[in-house]
Amino acid sequence: MCGICGVVSTEAPPSADVVRAMCDTLKHRGPDDQGCYVDEFAGLGVRRLSIIDLASGHQPMTNENRTIWLVFNGEIYNYLALRRQFEHRGHVFRTRSDTEVILHAYEEYGAACVEHFNGMFAFAVWDSGARRLLLARDRLGIKPLFFWNEGGELVFGSELKALLVDPRVSRAMDPKAIDQFLLHEYVPGPRTIFREVHKLPPGHTLVFEKGQLTLREYWTPQRQSVPKDDQGCAERLGELLDEAVRGQMVSDVPVGILLSGGIDSSTVLSLMPQNGSRIPSFSIGFEDPTYNELPYAQMVASRFDAVAHQDILRPDVTDLAQRLIGHLDEPLGDFSIFSTYLVSKLARESVKVVLSGDGGDEVFAGYETYMAQWADGYYSRLPAGLRQRLLPGVFNRLPQQAAKKGLLNKSKRFVEGGSLRPSLRHARWMTFLTAEDKRELYMPDFWRQLGDPRSIGPIEERFARAHAAGFDPLAQQQYVDVATYLADDILTKVDRMSMAASLEVRVPLLDHRIVEFALSLPPHLKLHRLRTKVLLRRVMKNRLPTPILRRPKQGFSIPLKHWLRKELRPLLLDVLTPDTIRRRGYFEEETVTRWITEHMQGRVNHSHRLWALLLLELWQQANSDSAVATYAHVSPLAAARHVG
Repeated sequence: MCGICGVVSTEAPPSADVVRAMCDTLKHRGPDDQGCYVDEFAGLGVRRLSIIDLASGHQPMTNENRTIWLVFNGEIYNYLALRRQFEHRGHVFRTRSDTEVILHAYEEYGAACVEHFNGMFAFAVWDSGARRLLLARDRLGIKPLFFWNEGGELVFGSELKALLVDPRVSRAMDPKAIDQFLLHEYVPGPRTIFREVHKLPPGHTLVFEKGQLTLREYWTPQRQSVPKDDQGCAERLGELLDEAVRGQMVSDVPVGILLSGGIDSSTVLSLMPQNGSRIPSFSIGFEDPTYNELPYAQMVASRFDAVAHQDILRPDVTDLAQRLIGHLDEPLGDFSIFSTYLVSKLARESVKVVLSGDGGDEVFAGYETYMAQWADGYYSRLPAGLRQRLLPGVFNRLPQQAAKKGLLNKSKRFVEGGSLRPSLRHARWMTFLTAEDKRELYMPDFWRQLGDPRSIGPIEERFARAHAAGFDPLAQQQYVDVATYLADDILTKVDRMSMAASLEVRVPLLDHRIVEFALSLPPHLKLHRLRTKVLLRRVMKNRLPTPILRRPKQGFSIPLKHWLRKELRPLLLDVLTPDTIRRRGYFEEETVTRWITEHMQGRVNHSHRLWALLLLELWQQANSDSAVATYAHVSPLAAARHVG
């Protein structure tokens, strides 16, 4: 695992000092080694966390005649098979690393080399002879990559902070990114919080040559043939799971697991080969018993003789919240950044590499939103007037519950979603501001700059693609979540928080073969009425303890709604003052003040909204008010020619 960065210019030679300074911002991603390469047109930098070929895997790495240079973040799990193929074709290897396989794959296939890799990766190849830069990101977006392009220059890096070292990269904010963040609690790609910086989308390559930028999508989930009978599907899923977990155990250092006690991480642990030693597992809990899953994690660890490292977390959340802002680069409202960082920190005390169960909910249909889709099949039979006017009007007048998953709160969201067209119903469960909320919150000038503030374009666009690909309604929801929420929230959170602790996290349930297989399964093998992950539970029936198989989804959450009323209250009141809100010019101070009052009095649970607003303000303060005070809208990737 590493952090990569670089500059390519047709205008002037890149500065070695700038490249080294970019590397310095990524030290936490790779504390073991640093390397830079600079020539007349390109500068590449890397910080390395040594996992495979500790002795000779130094980067940037070059080919035999030193015409092609590579910096690489991630792991190629099928590198040994690829190495054997290339050696048979006459390629000569000087290291045992997976990094060198990418170089030879580029020599064989050019930009299409990515189609031969099974792994998580973001890399840059500089072909000095052709004066061509290739950037690539893995299929699911497990590893991040950002870029800025203006005229004949391109700057890239694993994190935004690396790009901002270059003085040419503007910090002007994008108002639509602010709106999207408050709506989703993340900024959907390819947009970033900065109007001129973009995310390279998952499953894409970027070629920058002679000042021209070309994007190509090389992968998106496609329907696959699956066995016609349920037992055949179960056997095939078992094979894929076993191949993915065993394949991702490749390492020259010990490998552990982040164990929550849920079915996903428990499945991964059950398939990890011990190779003569016990697997170390890492779990955290809270004093609040409704958030504490340690007993279940202990049950699974004992079942598979794992070495259980557990801790009850009593952090100074005020200090921690402000420290984590620096690792986010752009606002990310997912509450579980705390849990993810702290369990990563616990794991890093013992290992450099862990597996996790991330992705299981999207791949095997574990979210309550999928249950809502099933229930909507009955609800949609009600008369339109009842669904679209009468029931929403009644439920809108009812107060919210403070409970984490209160029945009334779920009902309000379900009724609201049922009044929308099908492509928007699922999205309502995944958003945190209604159009009415925005009307109350946004200042008139800010509202006008957004164009259509009711738009959830990234969601609708993905639904259209999933429908065109022939996926059934349940698989369409999963497709959308894989492309949006998973890539831009879950995987972003895991990458930033684990890398903040210099820990590599691998996600075997997101092997692209498993993703495509699961999306192609008949709906009844994923969701049957209110029972989720049907096929996964069947496959693991004789391996996992019964209480684990029967547990409903809990989520890797924290008691933030309580923290905002207690531990985080001073910070909230100190940061979201009427004067500060008024000075920003985005939001109505009366609305924010009312939300704070209602939350503190326990009348309404505004934790999602208040946390997002608090995080946005803290982020702005941490990222130079003088630089980010201005904002404007430009279309993401406006300068790029997109090739499908």
